[in-house]
Amino acid sequence: MAKPPLTFTFYIAAPIEKVWDGFVSKEANQTIFMGANFHVDLEPGGAMTWSGPGKDGKPTRYVTGEVLRVEAPTLLEYKFGMGDGPVMSTVKVELTPETEAVKVVVTNDGFMDDDPAYAQNAEGWPRIPSRLKTLLETGKTFRPH
Repeated sequence: MAKPPLTFTFYIAAPIEKVWDGFVSKEANQTIFMGANFHVDLEPGGAMTWSGPGKDGKPTRYVTGEVLRVEAPTLLEYKFGMGDGPVMSTVKVELTPETEAVKVVVTNDGFMDDDPAYAQNAEGWPRIPSRLKTLLETGKTFRPH
């Protein structure tokens, strides 16, 4: 049986192109993910990876993903899993321009009951767009924990 989706809504006071770039650029991802190397091929079937040094200092893959749908600058949908991605869930990032901000809705879905990432993602997702919001609005961000 599947777990309920995780849905989070944020408002970022920046142009939609900057918010989009914040989700897909190597530079923004390195900042909001504490230096992780980010790679994405922005087309359906394209690879997404976040990697860097492991606890032992050796290179490690933190997250593995695959792009499902791209409609820049309003929609990014992908599946991802921790490490090499043996168990994956789906993420949909929807950006809607408003008068002075961009409404960001992140929905993480497709979890199975035994997916160990569910609790981690429920706690982690509020931090990621919050760190991006702070970065885009102030030029700096905060440590995640």
